[in-house]
Amino acid sequence: MTLRLRVGRKGYVILPKAVREAVGIEEGDEVIVEVGDGITLRPVRRFDRGRLEEALRRHLDMLGAVEGLREPEPGELASARLEEEFE
Repeated sequence: MTLRLRVGRKGYVILPKAVREAVGIEEGDEVIVEVGDGITLRPVRRFDRGRLEEALRRHLDMLGAVEGLREPEPGELASARLEEEFE
């Protein structure tokens, strides 16, 4: 994934909430900045990629249970909230 962010007056870059949640960065967490051909930013506390992939796989399986390419019935996907997979 590539994002285009703007650097603020004092050099601040704001990471969107979706990005912070995807990699498990919370307020007060430390990040590592690597400078090379570009800048790489990663959390000191690494997220569990396997856990993320398994959560996405379960989510896709749940969505795949809906037969055909049709609108789901009300309540049919009530338990298919991806946000809950990361809590």
